[in-house]
Amino acid sequence: MLFLTCFDTTLGCCGIAWSELGIKGSQLPEENAGLTRERMRARFPAAREAEPNALAWHAIDAIKRLLAGDAAAHANLLNILLDESGVAEFNLRVHAITRHIPVGQTLTYGEIARLLGEPGAARAVGRAEAANPFAPIVPCHRVLGAASKSGGFSAFGGALTKLKLLAIEAMAVGQLAAEQRSLFEP
Repeated sequence: MLFLTCFDTTLGCCGIAWSELGIKGSQLPEENAGLTRERMRARFPAAREAEPNALAWHAIDAIKRLLAGDAAAHANLLNILLDESGVAEFNLRVHAITRHIPVGQTLTYGEIARLLGEPGAARAVGRAEAANPFAPIVPCHRVLGAASKSGGFSAFGGALTKLKLLAIEAMAVGQLAAEQRSLFEP
């Protein structure tokens, strides 16, 4: 069985889906709560809406805290069991690295490719990040294009949402605005 629910955060309505194996997917806010719910139903058509189980509550709490600027929530997100069935092997490897990028830090697509032992695979890393079904549990917003460019972002609001998430996290770990400036330059 697959279940889903939507929940409010400081950034808007997020969604989460889970199975008996773990969290099947999570969703950053769309333009409004109705669109988030529609997106979740489209992503998980076999899921039924339900009250969260203990695992889902743990994930919801950690997501809410992260989006509110609580850097300690990252450790809780690392402990969340994911149901990664159906995710391509390469993507699993990319997501495993991405999941461990600390709050307030970033890597580039190329750096992740090198960490994978595939230095020419930066574009494939970008595609894997775009297909991430677990945002922000797997924090793909912490992965940038070359030369500190923000890169794309498939959540509602695109790169502006990515930059907003990075700014929240920078403040959470006490970084100065000047340390994040290159992210906001064109």
